[in-house]
Amino acid sequence: MPSALTEFSPYPIVQAPMAGGGSCPELAAAVCEAGGLGFLAAGYKTPEAMYQEVKRLRGMTVRSFGVNLFMPQPSTADQGAIAVYREQLAGEANWYETPLGDTDGTLDDAYEGKLAILLDDPVPVVSFTFGCPSRHVFDAFAKVGTRTVVTVTTPAEAQAAQWSGADAVCVQGIEAGGHQGTHHDDPHADGTGTGVGLLTLIAQVREVVNLPIIAAGGLMRGAQIAGVLAAGAISAQLGTAFLVCPESGANALHKRAMTDPLFPGTELTRAFSGRPARGLVNRFIREHGPYAPAAYPQIHYMTAALRKAAAAAGDPQGMALWAGQGHRMARELPAGELVEVLAQELDAARASLTLGTVS
Repeated sequence: MPSALTEFSPYPIVQAPMAGGGSCPELAAAVCEAGGLGFLAAGYKTPEAMYQEVKRLRGMTVRSFGVNLFMPQPSTADQGAIAVYREQLAGEANWYETPLGDTDGTLDDAYEGKLAILLDDPVPVVSFTFGCPSRHVFDAFAKVGTRTVVTVTTPAEAQAAQWSGADAVCVQGIEAGGHQGTHHDDPHADGTGTGVGLLTLIAQVREVVNLPIIAAGGLMRGAQIAGVLAAGAISAQLGTAFLVCPESGANALHKRAMTDPLFPGTELTRAFSGRPARGLVNRFIREHGPYAPAAYPQIHYMTAALRKAAAAAGDPQGMALWAGQGHRMARELPAGELVEVLAQELDAARASLTLGTVS
């Protein structure tokens, strides 16, 4: 099986691109310098802002890194359902003394502009979330020497990525924090009872495609990395584990909530964005999650000011506290030190497996 990404970092450890502030040049640089593969998240940023982050990261490390893009979304949202949800959130707007956002924002996240920049000034790796580009996009990146990865949540999505020409797939299990990277959001699915666990999904994907697999979903320890590598992945992608690092751009309230007993668990919700995303269960999710429509990115735009106001007020109960199922295992270590610890744990787990096999 070709190693589409293993040549870029000594360790099979990938720092997940966390849009919304978690991923930043400082975090990606620290991971890269320690021997992992750092990622920038271009989602929700302008092409110029993405370019400036790439420029900053290049000034911090000479090692390879990646950039993640959001795919354009179809305009299929039910405007009536969006209007009803706006009425429901009126009390939140009053409480935080901020107006709800306009839902008429762009659906494509400036995708074409970001593609143009990354093709003109190539980076080592580009990954895609919420869909799969066409073959001509993959061919264009191949010509400039960029490796490509598509986030997938089903075997069918993995097949689409292979048919289109991706170099690898990032297999995202249901345990993952943040948005599920489904290619097509089912408006009839509430997001709470769907999805497949990571180990099962890796096995399913391996049976239908020959692409290298990056495993993502609730991974927090080196022993877990050893497990997904044994299952057939070439590397492991961790997001929540890096979110609490001092280099992470996540809000301090978000970081503290990861291990706060007040937030004992996570669930998938549409409450903040209109797309299923896993976060710590708080007041906002409990009160609004059951009623949020399938309308991404419209609901994301609607709640943006509320989330910002809640953070400014020091109120994590109104914030989108994205987190994977392993969030209570988070360690507040510098990112480079965390990479080293994970690598040591991985080596120990592999040695244990070897000794067990010999005995």
